[in-house]
Amino acid sequence: MYEIGQVLKEARITSGVSIKEASNDLNIKDVILENIEEGSIGCFKDIYELKNNIINYAKYLGVEPTKLIDDFNEYLFEYTSKIPLKEIEKKVMEQNKEKVEEKAVVSPYTKPMRKYPTKYYVFIYTLLIVIAIFIVVWSILQIST
Repeated sequence: MYEIGQVLKEARITSGVSIKEASNDLNIKDVILENIEEGSIGCFKDIYELKNNIINYAKYLGVEPTKLIDDFNEYLFEYTSKIPLKEIEKKVMEQNKEKVEEKAVVSPYTKPMRKYPTKYYVFIYTLLIVIAIFIVVWSILQIST
């Protein structure tokens, strides 16, 4: 990462551009550009944003970004490949456990609920059947008399 920063710093100095000018032109904070030139990767939270800033800065300075990005990707691969496999497996297990726990949580907003309890529906259906029987019996009595 330090080599990438040195290439960009040399290109900036050669072209006679100050960090303030580059910062204003690229709409990137000058602290970020300084950290890129110093090779301080620990100052960045988002690797993708860092990568985009390197690309934009390289294009701005007239440096071919593909070689720098290849070096950056190799650096990241080397950095992340040093993480022990046990730690990666442990993290994956923790994430899977969190997903299972998330699925176990049921909220009234995610679970479809009936508007009325089952007893209410049984009562309504029984009442309708009784009324239907009453109407049939009453109709038969009216016809027979």
